[in-house]
Amino acid sequence: MAAILRLLLSVLLLSCMAAVSLSQGEEEEFSEELILKPLADRKVLAHFHFQSRAPPTRMYGHHHHLFPKALYQLVHKFRIREMELSFTQGRWNYERWGGFDPISSSNAKPPGVELWAVFDVPHDQVDASWKNLTHTLSGLFCASINFLESSTAYSAPDWGFRPFSGSLRYGSLPREAVCTENLTPWLKLLPCRDKAGLAALMDRPSIYRGFYHSQRLHLTSTEFGSTEVESGIAVDQTLTVVLQPTTSRRASMTYSGDSAPQPSWSLSSIFGRKVNGRCVLAKSSNVFIQVERGLMSKLKNLHAEDEGSGAGDIPFEKSWNNSGFELSIAPNRVIKEVNSLHDETPTVLFEYVIDNYSTSDPFDLGFTWNLPVVWSSPQAPLHASRFLMGSGNERGAISISLKATEASDGLWGADTTENSCMLRFNVFQVVPWYIKVYFHTLQVFVDEKPQSFMDVIERMRVSPSEDKVSPGLMEMAFKLPCHVKSVIFTLEFDKGFLHIDEYPPDANQGFDIPSAVISFPDFHASMHFLKDDSLNKSPVLSKFQERSPVLCYTEVLLVPLTTPDFSMPYNVITITCTVFALYFGTLLNVLRRRVDEEERLLKRKDSKTGRLRQLLSKLFAKLRGKSWEPTETQSASSSLNSFKLFLVILVAGIAVGCQYYFQ
Repeated sequence: MAAILRLLLSVLLLSCMAAVSLSQGEEEEFSEELILKPLADRKVLAHFHFQSRAPPTRMYGHHHHLFPKALYQLVHKFRIREMELSFTQGRWNYERWGGFDPISSSNAKPPGVELWAVFDVPHDQVDASWKNLTHTLSGLFCASINFLESSTAYSAPDWGFRPFSGSLRYGSLPREAVCTENLTPWLKLLPCRDKAGLAALMDRPSIYRGFYHSQRLHLTSTEFGSTEVESGIAVDQTLTVVLQPTTSRRASMTYSGDSAPQPSWSLSSIFGRKVNGRCVLAKSSNVFIQVERGLMSKLKNLHAEDEGSGAGDIPFEKSWNNSGFELSIAPNRVIKEVNSLHDETPTVLFEYVIDNYSTSDPFDLGFTWNLPVVWSSPQAPLHASRFLMGSGNERGAISISLKATEASDGLWGADTTENSCMLRFNVFQVVPWYIKVYFHTLQVFVDEKPQSFMDVIERMRVSPSEDKVSPGLMEMAFKLPCHVKSVIFTLEFDKGFLHIDEYPPDANQGFDIPSAVISFPDFHASMHFLKDDSLNKSPVLSKFQERSPVLCYTEVLLVPLTTPDFSMPYNVITITCTVFALYFGTLLNVLRRRVDEEERLLKRKDSKTGRLRQLLSKLFAKLRGKSWEPTETQSASSSLNSFKLFLVILVAGIAVGCQYYFQ
């Protein structure tokens, strides 16, 4: 018996050790990071990145301590393989803020709400899963995402947006307003919310005062065996804000025009708060200062001209206190990019670990400019813009213009020829059903010369719209010479008519056409660093090293449609009700009035006040020198009643005539 007990205890001990080792190898993780980046137009980019990971359910179970339960239930109920939801206010300025870096390619979103999801369900159940998902997200984030339930509000891309054919659904609401009601439930998904850690910097007035604000939630799951490696569920929550630092009066008086330096700033000046330590549940909490390669190249030239500054002993890329700028706190580490295309000057990241700070010693990083510097951010090969052509409320045309940027020459190199180098880009565009696009009217102009679309388009997929059923969808893959300067293509359309019940409350403002998506499959916005195990522990740096395609969004178009006179029904109802009220009111008054009773009442009143009236009338008659004669109240009352009866008949006749006229 004792031997059996020992055997059972040993088996139990081994199983506990195996469970402990398994839990140590596969456990929940949460990390928080912040990237601060000076922009070329005197603004500052703040990019918050929070990542939550849950190991596979098959190995870890259904209970979690850090991972948000609402998202876990969402994944398993609707069998979501990948999903992204973004709330954006403002439009990303690709010309000034860049379009060829990981932040702009992944976090520059169209205005309003954008939602896309990939489901791991049979094809005939994808639409039902999408509709249920929109209702759930609408309640979770306190937004009007349920409007994407209608088949006229979402589409099924094939290859123009993401490489998920059949199981992908995409929808957007350009007019959705973004406010704190959407940010608060987004913050509740974090373990520490906005009470501790880097999320405590999210002061509402400071964030919504910015020029651009986009909160994003990206979810990936391997719970359903769709991939060979089971990594569980990963949720990336990002908040990208473009802020304007305040400029001191002394700096504005010393410099003028373009020679004025960039405004200096600190965490407390742009957010109104300091970091009082990390979230205790976070595995890592870091802050990065990113200095892009264009700025580093300018600062390197200034450093070469100012060799007597005493900083020559330290490599310039690792200097946080140089002739161009100064950081108020020395960084814990300097990370340098390697293999940055044709540019010799790399991007530099200054890393700060928040574990060393607390409430008694808060973290308040300051960035001070010493000299005025002018630089440009990395651009995509082509800059896209979209606009409307035509006039009137019957017909029009959509035009998309793509122009080569200054950085495109450095991307190809000097030894390319027109035949050996080709530029490929994809266009994805969704058009509402009431904009009836004629796809056969497609015209393409390359360098202001008309071209046959068969010569420049590799493949094309068109799904015409169906009235009140589905929107129009267009996916095109272009192939052009690398040294092209401009590409313009147009599509003509007719404006449809809506039923009066289908117009929104602000119909006179116009109707929105969602942003088109331009992607460059041959270019990837990624950064490469030296191989270091510590870099793999940083989720945001791992994201920077992923090969994500370069893409950009065009403007949202506002199309005016023919709208009815919404005040006309109100006027008709008001006039008709007034006429009927006069008619029936007068008729009921005549039918219910009793003339005999009114005469008796008048006689009673006359009898009560008759003596006083007679005395007064006699007195006035004597004063005037005239003889007094009694009045006939009965004849007066009868004449008054006849006059009233005439008025009643007249009003009734007018009412009957008006009723006959309006019918």
